[in-house]
Order: sequence, then structure tokens, then C-alpha cells
Amino acid sequence: MRKAIPNILLLALVFLLSCPVLAYAEGQGNMDGGGSGMGQGTTQNFWSPGNDGVRITVVHAETGEAAAPPEDFSNKTFSKPIIHFEKRSKLDYRAGAALTPATGNYPYHIPAAIIPYIMTSNSHPANIQAIRQYFCSEFAARLVSDATGVEYDLLISGDYKLVIEPICYFTYQGSFYAMTATEAALYNQLTGGALVANLPNVIQRNLPLAIFLETADLGFPAWTGPTNERIPDAQIIAALGIGIVSYRELPAPEIEAPDVVYRVDTDVITSITLNSRRRLTPSSPGKVTFYIGDRTYRVSNIVMPSYSTQVVWVKWHTPSTPQDIKIRVTASSGSTSETEFIARIESLDENPPPDPQATDTNPRFTMPALPRNPQKTSASWSVWYAYWVPDYCDEGHDHGDWEYDANYYYASLDGDMELWPDDIVPTASGKLMKSGYGVKETARARLSTNAPSSHYTTAQTGVSYFSEFKYETYWRLLSRRQSGLNSTFQFQANPYSTYNRNVHFSPVWYPDHSDYTVYTRVIDAWTPAGMLSVNVNDSVDIDGSLFDDWYTKRE
Repeated sequence: MRKAIPNILLLALVFLLSCPVLAYAEGQGNMDGGGSGMGQGTTQNFWSPGNDGVRITVVHAETGEAAAPPEDFSNKTFSKPIIHFEKRSKLDYRAGAALTPATGNYPYHIPAAIIPYIMTSNSHPANIQAIRQYFCSEFAARLVSDATGVEYDLLISGDYKLVIEPICYFTYQGSFYAMTATEAALYNQLTGGALVANLPNVIQRNLPLAIFLETADLGFPAWTGPTNERIPDAQIIAALGIGIVSYRELPAPEIEAPDVVYRVDTDVITSITLNSRRRLTPSSPGKVTFYIGDRTYRVSNIVMPSYSTQVVWVKWHTPSTPQDIKIRVTASSGSTSETEFIARIESLDENPPPDPQATDTNPRFTMPALPRNPQKTSASWSVWYAYWVPDYCDEGHDHGDWEYDANYYYASLDGDMELWPDDIVPTASGKLMKSGYGVKETARARLSTNAPSSHYTTAQTGVSYFSEFKYETYWRLLSRRQSGLNSTFQFQANPYSTYNRNVHFSPVWYPDHSDYTVYTRVIDAWTPAGMLSVNVNDSVDIDGSLFDDWYTKRE
């Protein structure tokens, strides 16, 4: 580990109660955070948990003057146009800068190591310790150095500080915006309160209270007000949505980018490639040991010719909660290209669509193209084996030797999907239905392989995306109804369904005479050669809306 690293001056009230000083940083924490859960939005005005990030400005520690232009960082890849303002820091706005609409694309950085959730919500509460660890890491310091052009050694010298501001990416009146807490408060004032009228908790609670100062710094006061209530614009502009990071010449834990991503509660295969200059025989085989979390997995009796390679793997089950797991690999003979890496365990069941409303409208809707996510539908691998070839040419003594051959294996995945109106839609006819009613789905995945079961997992996860959300923003994790080589997936019970149906509700505003298409990814069919996945889709035909049925009944 190299020397340096930051000491954070911002973090949450919860943290203050338990840990006043960091073991690896000098000084007190000066980063507090608050906020709480939020209510459901509409298709025109909403924020999705996880759609957040930070704006970082490098400033001179003594004067607060910017040493480089601000840079934005987020985990998300946004394919839609983003309305934003010219990048300015909270210090610029305090000095009198005005909101200025920016032209062109929105520039931002996606770090290799995922940023912890910045804004808190019911499904994704912000973790103050994780935020602290992230911004106290050498990884983050080098990330900022690379993005801003401020040399790393200068950045951590103590002559600079980082001004960190939370950013929210949200939909307002059907358009997608990026704003810091200060920008959102200023914009709300310009709109006469219209922004807060549509997104009250997001703009005046979750965003500004995501980060605030514990102690006064750079002319900004410490925040001593409420941490889970809505805050007026003037107070946000004066004191909230800012944290400050300073640096000391002390080591700090390094944040590592994940090398592989798995889903929670899933059978997976972790594999490495073993290289050996000398041959490995049944009488002198190789052994590889995987240390995964608190479990140890050993693969023994590995054979291969000299100067050869062999894929080596273990099959294991991931934890039921999201987390990062360090995986370490050792080999008794030969070498591996990787001896230590990070597995990220994620949950896909945390961002379902909001409650659809009969009053929802979307006059600016345009039909999106289907996503072009990569898919891997086949894989192959082989396993060496050795057999003895005797040679009795010397007075009956066997001077034979080991010979090698390999068993070759393959796996392939294909799938299809059916989308139909729900069984209780009163006016559906075949695939024709009115908008506003529910649709049901069955996605199928078929795995073909010649390998033993220890070599693969069948497809375990299905995730569906919807055209009204441009096939992003929200999704539904499907329920696996049949497992095995032929797996099937359907919607989970919809919490907004009066009859607890396994459906997704099409939006009532969906255009007439159009196809309503659901797109599904079936994933987590693991092999020693990686994960197999397949993308499928199907449609129903929309003609009219459920209001037509209501009007008919009243007549």
C-alpha cells in the first residue's frame, strides 16, 4: 500500500455516536447524512433509488479557491438525454453564480469501484461507514486525481481539500435531470415551487440531507437542524448538500473494483486458469484451494501435460444479502493469473416499478428500441486426464509413462417468452387488450450440455424491463416457477394488484394501436467458462384503455 490517504470531514449522525475518530485517518469526521424513505412517484415525476452520485471539486485548503473544474461521478450508465446546468460548485453559487443551462451531452465518470448509495431510501439506506471508507481510500484519491488533472502527490499533500456534493438524477415533468442539492433548491425557487410540488421528499429531504457538515469549514456552517424532515430552499442553499474531505499522510484501506458480479442466494461457479510448466500426474497431482468468505474449497487430483493450462473451478452458493466477498486462490503446483479478486453480490429485487395511477399521463412518450444487451448462449471447456501406458521391454520391468488426453464439454442456452393479458382482463381477446390492465409473462430457458452437474448451474434468474420506462429505471425480478434444465419464470405477485395477481400493469396512457413489449434477460446459468444468458421479448396489442370499459358500464 502506498502512503497517503484521506481523512473525511463529513458523515452521518449515526456514525458520530459510535466512532469519533478514524483509526486510519487523522482528525474528526466532518460528514453527516440524513434523509429517510420516500413515497412512490409517477411516470412523469420520480426518482429511482440508486440514481445518485457526487460532484467533486478540488479546492485550495486555505482559500477555498478551485484548483480544477468540478467533476461528476455516478455508478449509472444513462442512455437518455440529461438536462443539466453548467458545472459549478456550492462555493460558486455562494459567490453569486447563477444557474446556467448547459448545452451538449452531460459529462461524468463511472468509477471502477461502485460508489456506495449516497441518497437514502427505504430499499437502499445509505451506509455511512461505507461512504467513509470509499472516500478515505487511495482508490478515490487517485480517481479524483485522474479526473481533475491535479497530481496525486499534490492532492494528498494537505494543501487541498475536496468539496463533495450529492447529485440526484430524477425525472421531472417527463424529462430527466441531474442536479446537486444547491442547484435543485435554486431551480425550485425559479419555478415558483413547482419542482418541490412534484418531488417534495426527494428535493427537500433525501438530496440535501444526503451529505452535510459536522463542523463548520470553508465558510459553511455545521448543520444542527433536523435530519429526517423537509428543509426549506434557503437553508439548503446556505448549509446542506456539502461535505469536505481533507488529506493526511497516513495509510487507509483501499477500495477494490469487483472482478465478478453474482446475484444473492444463487448457485454460481468461480473459475481460474492454472498454468504449469511441469507436468502434473496422478502420482504427483496439482491442488487448488479457493478461500471464499469464511469457506474453503479444495480441488485436488489435477493433471495436465507440461507447459499446459487447465480451467479449475468450484461451485458454491452466494449469501442472501448484498455484499462484497474477497476470494483468494492458492495452487500447490503451477500458477494462476489471479490469486485474489472481489466478488460483488447484488440483489435485483430492489427497484420494482411504482404504483400505477389512473391519472398518469405521458404526452412526450416515444416508443423506445429494444435494448441490445450482450448475451452469451454457449460455452465450451475441457478437462485433462492421464492414463498409464506400460512398457515391459526391460526384463519385465514396466518403464511406461503417463499419457494425456482431454474430455471436451459444452453448454448452450436458448429461450423464449410469452406475454398475454391477465386471465381476469374482462375485454381481452387473444393478445389484444386495453391499456391499464395487467399482463402476465412466462419466460423459458433451456440448457443443453454433455457435462456432469458439477460443471454447471441451470438458469436461475429472470429480470423484465418495460417500454414505458425506456427499458431502464425500473424492472421486475421474476419468480422461478420451474427449475432444472428447462427453467420457467413468471412475474412475482404485484403488491398493487387488488387480487394479488402475478402481473405487471400496462400504463393507462399507453398509445392505441401499438405493441406493448416486455423485454426479459434470463441469466445465472454458470459454467467453468463463464455465465450463459439469453434475452427474450414478447408483446401484446393495445387498443383503447380501461376507461372505455368503465364508461360502458355506466351507460
